[in-house]
Amino acid sequence: MAGETGKRLFVFISHSSRDTWVARQIAREVAACGATPFLDEAAVEVGADFEGEILEFLDKAHELVVLLTPWSLDRAYIWAEVGAAWGRRIPIVAILHGMEPSDLQAKAGIPVLLKKRDMIDLNQVDKYFEQLKMRVGRLISGTEVSNA
Repeated sequence: MAGETGKRLFVFISHSSRDTWVARQIAREVAACGATPFLDEAAVEVGADFEGEILEFLDKAHELVVLLTPWSLDRAYIWAEVGAAWGRRIPIVAILHGMEPSDLQAKAGIPVLLKKRDMIDLNQVDKYFEQLKMRVGRLISGTEVSNA
């Protein structure tokens, strides 16, 4: 998505390995919106410094999309990535699959920073993509300031 300004909007996609297929579909749609997705399994080569690659992309990401499923809640990397995004004060988009917001809010140990966010169900993810297209357009036109 190189525009006249050469700016890019980077989207980090956080997910459990059990949700890789769904995460790939999200990454494909993020790219179709004109943003650059980061999906660990596609971006980190075998034998590379996995944590280093993740941190490098998180440092330049403009937003984090986290796919929350009943099984992803127990994955340490999910919480590390959410925490890094929170610390950088970039938007965190929580997409729920196989659970309701009330399930997440009732679960012990879930950080308040995530519980208080608007969350969307995977079946309504098109709303996120529509908004992402608008942000990409504003970034290209120079009306939006980059976080990176």
